[in-house]
Amino acid sequence: MQIVRKIITFIGPPKLNFIMKNFYLIFCLVFMLPALNLRAQKPITIREDSLLVGKYMHPGISVTIPEANYDKTLKNWIKQMESGTKSKVITEDGMMTIFGAMVKKISPNPVNLYSKLANQDTLNKLMVCIELKKDEYLEPALGDAQMMSAKDFLKAFAKDQYIDFIKDEIAVEEKKLKDLTGQLNSLENSYSKTQKKAGSNRSAVSKEQESLAILKAQLSQMTTDIGTENAYMISMETGPEKEAQAAKIKEMNKNKKKLQKDISKAESKIRKAESSIAQADESIPLNKNEQFVIQQKIDEQTAVVQKFIDKLNTVKLY
Repeated sequence: MQIVRKIITFIGPPKLNFIMKNFYLIFCLVFMLPALNLRAQKPITIREDSLLVGKYMHPGISVTIPEANYDKTLKNWIKQMESGTKSKVITEDGMMTIFGAMVKKISPNPVNLYSKLANQDTLNKLMVCIELKKDEYLEPALGDAQMMSAKDFLKAFAKDQYIDFIKDEIAVEEKKLKDLTGQLNSLENSYSKTQKKAGSNRSAVSKEQESLAILKAQLSQMTTDIGTENAYMISMETGPEKEAQAAKIKEMNKNKKKLQKDISKAESKIRKAESSIAQADESIPLNKNEQFVIQQKIDEQTAVVQKFIDKLNTVKLY
């Protein structure tokens, strides 16, 4: 996964910059701890050993399986022993026994396997005794080639378990990286929407202010006209003409109230838009600073993922 680093600077008042920069320093110290705790790959060691089967010690082979989960390794080892045969593993006091196992890498004929898997903190130790035929156990004296094949078989099993474990580690770390990338995308989308909304509100304010100026001019003229008409009506004699003049003034007052209501609506729209603009002006710098922090987390997590990938590639070469 390739992450393009974006250059983001702190934007905002000096006090906000101080707080955000100090927060970032604290974050760096905390976030780097997982990277410091990242375990480097451990070796898989295999050697000739011995295993107590019943009352007697018999020659065998032991192999270490670093870091892998004990229960998962045990399950996979039983599955491996039962592969290719109808025989089932019998477990008693930690000793696993299977008669008639098919391990063609060791022998073309069925073999009996006696094995134990021990959990030793940061690794599992698998000890295996291979009975080729009744009372004949695999040991160096029977031939280096067959012993080497047995060692290769057990080493391959150990390597597969270790690789699966590291792949699980990578999946966990890649999930963290994906979540962080999602957070950054969300912040970027929010930033873009806030900017667009602020721009739209500024345009709306400008238009409403123009409309408001016209409405106020109309209201002023209307107020003057009503005053003139009122003065004229007062001078008129009682009669139909005066009544008509009164009706005219009443209609003018009605129109005046409508203008006042329109002015009130326009002023309300302007206040709401300006409030939204003020919120945007406050949130945009915070958003940019959050983007900066998340981007730093992404950079750190990308490095962590790469270290696990390097670890996996190293183990694949075992």
